[in-house]
Amino acid sequence: MDVGLQRKTELRHVNGSGAGNSANIMEDPLLWALVVLLVLFSSLDVWYYLRAAVVLIRAWFQPPVWDVLGEQTMSGRVLPHDMDLCHMNNARYLRECDFARLSLYMRNGVFKALRSLGGSLVVGATTIRLRRALCVGEAFRLRSRIVTWDEKAFFLEQRFVSGKDARVSAVMYCKQNIVGCSPDKILQFLCKRKVECPEVPEDLQHWINFISANSQALRAESGLDEKSK
Repeated sequence: MDVGLQRKTELRHVNGSGAGNSANIMEDPLLWALVVLLVLFSSLDVWYYLRAAVVLIRAWFQPPVWDVLGEQTMSGRVLPHDMDLCHMNNARYLRECDFARLSLYMRNGVFKALRSLGGSLVVGATTIRLRRALCVGEAFRLRSRIVTWDEKAFFLEQRFVSGKDARVSAVMYCKQNIVGCSPDKILQFLCKRKVECPEVPEDLQHWINFISANSQALRAESGLDEKSK
């Protein structure tokens, strides 16, 4: 056989094998799944959404909390990915509070009322006081409850209680704004009667006053007060 013809035949064979391998790689479902996972984990906080789904599913199967103002406890433990300097990262406290509120609203019926009334939730403000570090491996209980409300928002208290010595490690207040309806309508929907608003604790009232003063200052700074006149 002519040497030149033999080399051309071998080259076509090699090119054909390479194209075939590329096609096989592109058609491999496992490879595509890995690519999709890589894109998701690099562009989204996938673990947050997975954890939220688990919390909601678990709350769905737990007994309901008939008292809308009742306290709910969720257990947790500080894992290695939660810590920075051998204790829970400050941002993780707020993240855990997010999950605890999801569970609370699922069990006390607030989510059900919002669906029926066409409303939604959005966090308007939070403040947290860190009293004692939660160390890696330490168990804790996160106690959440609705403390009071006004015409636009619920105010919640969430406490991190150490499983080691039962001390309060952190306290957070959250202003949960209600969009499309009101806290009074939600409570009337759930309780079938008008519910009297509880007295506001002194420390919470100071924080509410701060939110109001800060809002007015920012509106004045941006000229919104003048435009609304």
